[in-house]
Amino acid sequence: MAPKKDAKKAEPAKKAEPAPAPAPAPEPAPAEAPKVDLSAVKVEFTPDQLEDYKEAFGLFDRVGDSKIAYEQVADMMRALGQNPTNKDVAKILGNPSAEEMSSKRLDFEGFLPMLQTVVNDPQKGTYDDYVEGLRVFDKEGNGTVMGAELRIVLSTLGEKMKEAEIDALMTGQEDENGCVNYEAFVKHIMSV
Repeated sequence: MAPKKDAKKAEPAKKAEPAPAPAPAPEPAPAEAPKVDLSAVKVEFTPDQLEDYKEAFGLFDRVGDSKIAYEQVADMMRALGQNPTNKDVAKILGNPSAEEMSSKRLDFEGFLPMLQTVVNDPQKGTYDDYVEGLRVFDKEGNGTVMGAELRIVLSTLGEKMKEAEIDALMTGQEDENGCVNYEAFVKHIMSV
């Protein structure tokens, strides 16, 4: 019997090649924090509070146009007893660029809903929250933490502080052994 015409010769086995690596996924664009809708914020301050806030606002007005720069908003809020993070303030301001932070200005009426947003924020840290957070670093359980360790934490975790800011904050806080009483430190921070 004659061989079949369409019979193919067996090809030599090919070496197993690794599957091509999948193309890396494109990096997602950094998600912008959603802007805060200030038009929906109801300002609920008393007339006395408004008078005090207006007076303090005037102290931050360096130009004399009854406005403050965006870069002053966080300091202004802190002067009024609030403790927003820089990230929170940037979100409230609509995530402005560094140039906008120094060039844009805000009037008192525009500032009030922003302040109310911070006042109403349920995520505010309390004295006890901060003390509990620092207690983790109290290895001896004596109410103190090493100043050097606290400096490292302030410069590397959360909203990283600059060395000059840390030095200003730590002035007079360390004892002769380089330790910091963290309860007194938190009181100091919250009063600044």
